Amino acid sequence: MAGFICLLFVAPAHALSDEEVKRGFNLTVFGAEISPLGIQSRYVHKFRDVVKFRIHDFSSKNRTRSIRRFINNLEKQIAGLKVRFADEDERANFNIYVVNRSDYINTVREKIERRSNARVPGKCLVKSRFSRAGMIQSDAVIVSDEGRTLFRRCLIEEILQGLGPLNEDISLHKSVFNDTSKHTKFTDFDRLILNMLYDERIKNGASLRSVSKVLDEVLSDTKRRLGL
Repeated sequence: MAGFICLLFVAPAHALSDEEVKRGFNLTVFGAEISPLGIQSRYVHKFRDVVKFRIHDFSSKNRTRSIRRFINNLEKQIAGLKVRFADEDERANFNIYVVNRSDYINTVREKIERRSNARVPGKCLVKSRFSRAGMIQSDAVIVSDEGRTLFRRCLIEEILQGLGPLNEDISLHKSVFNDTSKHTKFTDFDRLILNMLYDERIKNGASLRSVSKVLDEVLSDTKRRLGL
């Protein structure tokens, strides 16, 4: 999230070692060290087809224009990813609910969890369903009225996570996939992870072991293509 006008939100380049990028990929895609999703985190999951977004803006500070700009730029930032906005009469497979803080808990319970007593963690969130065939559905809730910094952080983290790399780790200092980091931009580290994930050589349902056979080649090609 660089200049707020263009809303590409891409952080400046930093030297990134192959080992730290591969470790970040494995932690976020597989949960190699921390596996909060259990056995389901042991295989690749990403969208196979077009990601169809729908924005539901219920907030007092309308953010729809900013969100649309960010989404419209995702294809330029992530090779292999296809996105568009769902038509009125079709089902979206990625819903984004934009709310005031006062409505956050109720929105998560009503729209995401479908349970009135569900536990609602965090300042914003995304919940996804997937199988070995790929991502099925992602739903994000983003808070709009607590300042631009939190909004930008939530926008990037929840949308990117909802595309497939669902795990987080506090050791990933160059990533938004770490709730203790302060990034409010689409970092080079995370661009590498998403571009590697959506490389055609990384298959839905693939295990950590099978991915490791092509990961060096995928990383090298991705770095060269992104100029990193």
